[in-house]
Amino acid sequence: MTDIIALIENHIEYAPWIIFGLLLLAGFNIPISEDGMLFVAATFAARNPEHLLCFLGAVYAGAYGSDLICYGLGRILGVRLSHWRLFSKLMDKNKIDKVSEYYRNHGLLTLVFGRFVPFGVRNLLFLSAGLGRMNAVKFAAADFLACSVSVIVYFSVYYHYGQKIVLIIQEVNIAIFILAMLIGACLCFKKARANNS
Repeated sequence: MTDIIALIENHIEYAPWIIFGLLLLAGFNIPISEDGMLFVAATFAARNPEHLLCFLGAVYAGAYGSDLICYGLGRILGVRLSHWRLFSKLMDKNKIDKVSEYYRNHGLLTLVFGRFVPFGVRNLLFLSAGLGRMNAVKFAAADFLACSVSVIVYFSVYYHYGQKIVLIIQEVNIAIFILAMLIGACLCFKKARANNS
């Protein structure tokens, strides 16, 4: 691993492009961690401060572009994505219906809050927004805001604190994921109770 890091640092001018490209691939549901790429970009930027803006720009453009790709695939290809192995797990009708209901009930807040939920929830949100034919301009604007906040916050924290903060952020991500699931369960329970009344 140290050899790979040394190789990258000897050719640091290409690293932002690699990070950008890998993040775009994540939009096709290829398992590339946005959080991992943020950490890598911030770490390299901390070691090479003269390339700070290149790394921040690459990770931001890659994350935002990835979101737009996933939304676009849902909007253009729709249910045909279920035939793609990379998307078949995300195309579970119950999951998509649940996310679509969140969009109907809570609008763009679902997207903004969901942007911070890790473990594959992001791509499910973006794909569902596309499948549900959410207004493209509204989606792009809301995601621009959410992506800006999340990328800048995580990049800054990783840049300043590096490896020391990774475990804390992983625990925060788990807490956010659990909180999102609890909120979802409460909303479903509340709706079921209202329907039975």
